[in-house]
Amino acid sequence: MLTINMVIKGLTGGMLIGLSSILLLAGSGRIAGISGILGGIYGKWNDVERYWRIIFMLGLVAGSGIVAIIQHGLSITQQTSGIYLVIAGVLVGFGTRLGGGCTSGHGVCGLARRSKRSFVSTLIFIFVAMLVVYITRHIVP
Repeated sequence: MLTINMVIKGLTGGMLIGLSSILLLAGSGRIAGISGILGGIYGKWNDVERYWRIIFMLGLVAGSGIVAIIQHGLSITQQTSGIYLVIAGVLVGFGTRLGGGCTSGHGVCGLARRSKRSFVSTLIFIFVAMLVVYITRHIVP
């Protein structure tokens, strides 16, 4: 059941994601696409390029740590086996390369910039997510 507390947390998280995307774009002209930022750490970039990417990724992990401290732990439950998580991770990685970006790059930043490519990509992400949920919940035991 959806509670007001859940809605507030979701809205707060969404606003913080939007704010961080705006700050990154305004401050450096970069798009906050996580797959591109992570992939760029291992690319042939100069030190400045690599460092901001590393700091950004560390900030993502630190954010979870801060929430865990404030809430006295994170309530995360694993609803599937480890092998399914590995398969899902590989498929997501493949999909981000195939789609030229991830949901944060296309869905958050691309839509905000009114990118037609990001709009189509986001529609595909949503459709495929619904399809996968249907298949895994109703077809595959």
